Amino acid sequence: MRLGGRLAGAMEVLADIEARRRPVADALKDWGLAHRFAGSGDRAAIGNIVYDALRMKLSHAWLMDDDSPTALGYAVMLRQWGKSAEQLASEFEDDKFAPAPISQDMLTAFASRALSDAPAHVQGDIPDWIETSFKAAFGDDWLRQAKALNERPTLDLRANTLKASRTKVIKALEDASAEATRIARQGVRIAAGEGPSRLPNVTAELSFQKGWFEVQDEGSQIVADLAGAQEGEQILDYCAGGGGKTLAMAATMNNKGQVHAFDADRKRLAPIIERLKRAGTRNVQVHDRAEGLERYVGKFDRVLVDAPCTGTGTWRRRPDTKWRLTQRNLEERVEQQAQALEQAKSFVRAGGELIYVTCSVLPDENERQVRRFCAENSEFSIRPALPRWTETFGADAIKPHSADGETLTLTPATTDTDGFFFCAMKRNA
Repeated sequence: MRLGGRLAGAMEVLADIEARRRPVADALKDWGLAHRFAGSGDRAAIGNIVYDALRMKLSHAWLMDDDSPTALGYAVMLRQWGKSAEQLASEFEDDKFAPAPISQDMLTAFASRALSDAPAHVQGDIPDWIETSFKAAFGDDWLRQAKALNERPTLDLRANTLKASRTKVIKALEDASAEATRIARQGVRIAAGEGPSRLPNVTAELSFQKGWFEVQDEGSQIVADLAGAQEGEQILDYCAGGGGKTLAMAATMNNKGQVHAFDADRKRLAPIIERLKRAGTRNVQVHDRAEGLERYVGKFDRVLVDAPCTGTGTWRRRPDTKWRLTQRNLEERVEQQAQALEQAKSFVRAGGELIYVTCSVLPDENERQVRRFCAENSEFSIRPALPRWTETFGADAIKPHSADGETLTLTPATTDTDGFFFCAMKRNA
């Protein structure tokens, strides 16, 4: 397919997402099934256009004075892919699969409007109701932080030191221009592509099948590093999900001690079994029922609560979710987080740590949540996070966002990772 057909396909997917309010991944999959003539390169390019459009949906629509799928698709070409209107017209001239030409109204609006004149939430491409939360989180820096969530994400991997060093993984992936991450100690990064280029399918590599690495955002690796797992400890990953942080901590412990992985949602936990086998992890016990944990009350050195959240920190990877997020969704997540902390606290031994993590950047889910918890549970107190950061990654490491040094937030703008919140609380009695 030529660019015209790819752009038209992306516009169809955007229209489907808008009409049926469905996840972008589902819409792209269905489009591919209905258009089997499209090759993998075509599907990747269409996906890039769709994701680019959704990341900057508000600002695209404002500059084009039109929020239709056609306007969004053309805005991607003009703003993000470096195409001029003349180039597009020339390229689409004899392409019967190309979309209708860009309208004069769109071109006039695009040429005459300056994004700096748009409302602030439009400049940042976030829902208007959440602007207050961003201001509370980041102060005067909130707009820069919001804009960074609209960039294409890198592909990040974690070298599994039970089987291979980071140097060995980078060597195995040299054709993909893999490099060491700047912060995470075992991280490997493949840069985001531009335009139609696609990221490599690293899970098809023999080195992945051998268990040399896992796909894991650097931010997720960092908070797993900050958890501070040590050889011989007893650790509970209370909201383990697919097991990314469980695997990371188990590798840090060199298979010595125990990590207990639990998640109330059995479906989310299911992939961990195969991942553990591939990684060669032998110090993990998986629990799919809360009853199996009862005998461990007060026994764990560390309990990690990677709490359910709005996922605002992952908007680079899942831009469609920010346009479906509501105040009610946020309130539901805050309640679920409070419940998770309440349920997990009893497993922490005296002198142990309760570690709270989200992939959100919103204060209601982060700072306010842990301060509420400590106010209601006086036996827990927050341990300063920035000294821990320096001890783990070195004095010269890039610093995360932190208002007071007690908690910290990773963001694309500050650490070049997904957004993550981290707080460690010590049980004093």
